[in-house]
Amino acid sequence: CSARTNKPVLTLFTKKPCPLCDEAKEVLEPYKRRFVLQEVDITLPENSAWYDKYKYDIPVFHLNGKFLMKHRVNIQKFEDWLRKLELQSD
Repeated sequence: CSARTNKPVLTLFTKKPCPLCDEAKEVLEPYKRRFVLQEVDITLPENSAWYDKYKYDIPVFHLNGKFLMKHRVNIQKFEDWLRKLELQSD
């Protein structure tokens, strides 16, 4: 079977320190082979638009560029979306 390079991209909007982000990453750990994690530090100058949008809401997650959830990981919602995307890419 061919390796799947078209894994969904989970974007985590974060900043340092972010205990909720650390907690979220731990919750997602068992799924990490099924997606690519991309972290965006909203405090960096180039991310000021994201900072303005999410400064009171991190962690915020986007899946393949679409808003998915914020504050805490909703594992059921995450699994549902992941499964949907995996079915589409097969």
